[in-house]
Amino acid sequence: MLLCALISCESKQDSNKPAPPPNPMIGTWQLVSGTFIQGKDTTVTYYTKNRKFIKIIDSSHFAFVGHDLNKGQDSTANYTSGAGTYTLSGDTYTEHLEFCSERVWEGHDFANHVDVQTDSFTQTGIEKVEKAGVNRLNIEKYVRLKN
Repeated sequence: MLLCALISCESKQDSNKPAPPPNPMIGTWQLVSGTFIQGKDTTVTYYTKNRKFIKIIDSSHFAFVGHDLNKGQDSTANYTSGAGTYTLSGDTYTEHLEFCSERVWEGHDFANHVDVQTDSFTQTGIEKVEKAGVNRLNIEKYVRLKN
């Protein structure tokens, strides 16, 4: 009888703990624009014209895939994909890229500042991959895809 009372008290205490806030990053997101700043060069790409790029985020992993919308039939032909794990601490979202169609990017971590709104987010961070000759500021703007 005493054991039942102790278990009952313990489970009531656990239910009084506030639930952790939901992870606002979870969902399927479409990249709207990307800005790369490397040295004095700035490149802006709009992912709503001739290409599509989505990122899917669950509680521990992310994946992205992008391709041209002309079915590879012209000079815009491209395909990219990648996946891995991530951490979110406050407004710092860090991706650990485990798989990538550009193999030289695999095994790298990319820390980003994120500004998450209900249906959009912006991530800003440095991409540095020495073997690829990349050391740039990357700013990506996403919108949440609805079911």
